[in-house]
Amino acid sequence: MSYPRQSARTRRFTLGVPRGFQISPDGSRVVFLRSRGGTDPVTCLWTLDLATGEERPVADPRTLDAGDENLPAEERARRERARESAGGIVGYATDRDVTLAAFSLAGRLFVADLVDGAVRALDAAAPVFDPRPDPAGRQVAYVSGRTVRVIDLGKDGGAGRDDRALVQPESEQVSYGLAEFIAAEEMGRMRGHWWAPDGGSLLVARVDETPVVRWHIADPAEPAAPPVEIAYPAAGTPNAYVGLVLLKVDGRRTGVAWDRGEFPYLVAVHWDEHGPLIVVQSRDQRVIRVLAVDPISGDTELVHASHDPVWLDIVAGVPARTKAGELVWTTDDRETDTRRLTVGGVPVTPPGLQVRSVLGVDGDTVLFTASEEPTEIHVWSHTPDGLTRMTDGSGVFSGLRAGGRTLLTGSRLDEAGVSTWLTGSDVRIPSLAETPVITPSVRLVTAGERGVRTAVVLPAGWEPGADPLPVLMDPYGGPHAQRVLAAQRAYREAQWLADQGFAVVIADGRGTPGRGPRWERAIRGDFAGPVLEDQIAALEEAARLYPGALDLSRVGIRGWSFGGWLAALAVLRRPDVFHAGVAGAPVTDWALYDTHYTERYLGHPDEEPETYARNSLLNDAPKLERPLLIIHGLADDNVVAAHTLRLSSALLAAGRPHTVLPLSGVTHMTPQQVVAENLLHLQVDFLRRSLS
Repeated sequence: MSYPRQSARTRRFTLGVPRGFQISPDGSRVVFLRSRGGTDPVTCLWTLDLATGEERPVADPRTLDAGDENLPAEERARRERARESAGGIVGYATDRDVTLAAFSLAGRLFVADLVDGAVRALDAAAPVFDPRPDPAGRQVAYVSGRTVRVIDLGKDGGAGRDDRALVQPESEQVSYGLAEFIAAEEMGRMRGHWWAPDGGSLLVARVDETPVVRWHIADPAEPAAPPVEIAYPAAGTPNAYVGLVLLKVDGRRTGVAWDRGEFPYLVAVHWDEHGPLIVVQSRDQRVIRVLAVDPISGDTELVHASHDPVWLDIVAGVPARTKAGELVWTTDDRETDTRRLTVGGVPVTPPGLQVRSVLGVDGDTVLFTASEEPTEIHVWSHTPDGLTRMTDGSGVFSGLRAGGRTLLTGSRLDEAGVSTWLTGSDVRIPSLAETPVITPSVRLVTAGERGVRTAVVLPAGWEPGADPLPVLMDPYGGPHAQRVLAAQRAYREAQWLADQGFAVVIADGRGTPGRGPRWERAIRGDFAGPVLEDQIAALEEAARLYPGALDLSRVGIRGWSFGGWLAALAVLRRPDVFHAGVAGAPVTDWALYDTHYTERYLGHPDEEPETYARNSLLNDAPKLERPLLIIHGLADDNVVAAHTLRLSSALLAAGRPHTVLPLSGVTHMTPQQVVAENLLHLQVDFLRRSLS
């Protein structure tokens, strides 16, 4: 089997990999998601008995007669925002003791007893989205019809009872319990309702999309189908108006008060035994506040404020609190250029250790990820006794902790797949993913005076003295994402591309995470200059390391999303270096991208129009002198197809030949097996012809 086909049918080898872990507070079991094999797209719910090491499938969608054909629109949108390519049970929530799990399938509500394995459907109002049991496991809250509903589980093991809406939307533009587009796509907040610890009330997001500009996405391949209307807050335009309400399960309602004009972004909500906390952010993203909410009156009180003259990043996993109630947060230390973990307002990690995320708090133990070397991400724990690194070797790791147990998962540079294990024991959760037909061989180096982390992948069996190879730069190159990591699985596709006759070079330049706040903020106002300079530095370093092996007169570049913009930028502005480009779903005009992402880096377009013009590709169209292939999914609601169509129109007006490949019915992801497989072949064919 060819690698492209295997990669496509295994969803890039994600099928069969365990994920979505939870540990019960008593430390007796782990709950997780996994399909039954490496080509099985149907995800099941499993439990692992930590005393015996026995795995048990709790819920299989096939036995429940529920597929993915009738997904609610909200669930399809959530999966797109989460880049979820599998089907079946792709999300679940549990009660406090992790004895009960709730999930939805085909818009229906199911609950599973995680102790005895019984699964039953509840007679809830369909379609059901984001069901969550209350901490005591007596009732389930879910979203349906743009509002939050609650259904009691009952004591008879039946289909539930007393299903009711807690509030009614005031108009068709208002929803309760859902995360708006910006929260899900850019902030990492996928949910919109949170239970109180006693199960008597919920904090619920109220989203009013009345001010948001409406865009329409049509499917030209289906002219009889009406366009899909989306509320898309493009840079400089109004966002949704987001608030919070406290809803009692008996229907009483109290609004949560904060200055929403000054702090329009609701970043996170955390409700534990110490009370509810919310995180709000200013539109310019230079101020973040942590507020305590009075669960009776809805009044808020300032707990912590962070300020930065450039911007503040959102860090996953905070706020959190220790058992003693100390706030777990992060701070960007300007003196040492380090993102540090703080507990109770005191930095507890040393300069140079870049905190990535907080994985959880168990009593007074804080589990988090951090990097000393940006290509590696390790799991650390902090207790009152100090810091401990939980993982070793060269790799990328994550994990969780509860009930005094720590579960770790990770990938290494010298291993093909993903490993999951419980520390202090021989318990393993096996991955059922397929073994790739290809084994990457990668060299990680630092390039140039800035030490740009770079990966170089050559064809299998390549020997010094062979004919020079055309080069393929394969970056993402922008904020929030890294391509150069100490994990073998990150280079499977790169190895296949190399085996087609290329020297593949991947570089993480300024703006990418893991190198400290100063490195990330070097791109403020200028995506093009620093990002392109660092790609060229990586190319030059690769050529220096392999004298005579890289043919710098034949350099191609390809990428997707930000990487697609970078690929088009490279051939437009540096045709002396880059001789062909493949731009997938490129952001060609940043005024067409969303508020939260774009304004963080480029400012408000009304205040900095020259910055947007400088970073747009449209004015560069007359400069094109190299082959350029632009690929775009016509159903993309993140980087809409207008980006590609406007660039193509500008190129045509300038008389510049180029190629556009439209993908009917494809979103920002390309999960369809035939599309994913053949896209690789088409790109290689284009690059071979263009660089011959």
